[in-house]
Amino acid sequence: MEEIKIDGELHKRLHEINTFQCVDNELYLRGKDEWGKDFTVCFDAFNFLDWIDTEQIEYIKEQTIKYIQNK
Repeated sequence: MEEIKIDGELHKRLHEINTFQCVDNELYLRGKDEWGKDFTVCFDAFNFLDWIDTEQIEYIKEQTIKYIQNK
């Protein structure tokens, strides 16, 4: 199982989210990566909310619906 790097940047997939936590302005998403290993992503909660607003959530929903309909 090799790490996937594109232009020197590590790419990972949080394949299965099983834990969500927000404490001390840190937002955690935990789950399994593309290889089935435990994986955690930590975001600055304020920055996450600043970037992911209603418009982005709506876009994610639209793209997911397209994916499901074309599957």
